[in-house]
Amino acid sequence: MQKMTISQAGIDFIKGYEALRLQAYDDGVGVWTIGYGHTRGVKKGDKITAAQAEQYFRDDLGPFEKAINDAVTVPLQQAQYDALVSFTFNVGAGTFKSSTLLRLLNEGDYIGAANEFLKWDKAGGKVMAGLTRRRKDEYNRFLFADGFQP
Repeated sequence: MQKMTISQAGIDFIKGYEALRLQAYDDGVGVWTIGYGHTRGVKKGDKITAAQAEQYFRDDLGPFEKAINDAVTVPLQQAQYDALVSFTFNVGAGTFKSSTLLRLLNEGDYIGAANEFLKWDKAGGKVMAGLTRRRKDEYNRFLFADGFQP
């Protein structure tokens, strides 16, 4: 499969859910976060500029794009790839690589894989409204954008 990169629409999609925060905050389950969902090395009291947040975000995307390019063996349309980057950015590359979503996708079951997005709406064991919305949007992007015909 040809290596893909996230589109501007995919970047905008993720940023819409991550929201720009220039001061570190607890994400609700004890993970300190800053910028657009950046967590590596973040501690309480940290502050950054908008330019730093943009750089962290661009740097953070690379490993998630690579994880998808390395793990997915079936053809993807751009919107599907973007949905997978969003999902993996949120849950982590290791979780994605061991997920039923990936297994079903690589078996060619695009609908089954899409349905898996909807199961990932919890943080700390609790259903989170924001994650429910994000997963529905990822599901819709994966199945219905780019004129995909399941």
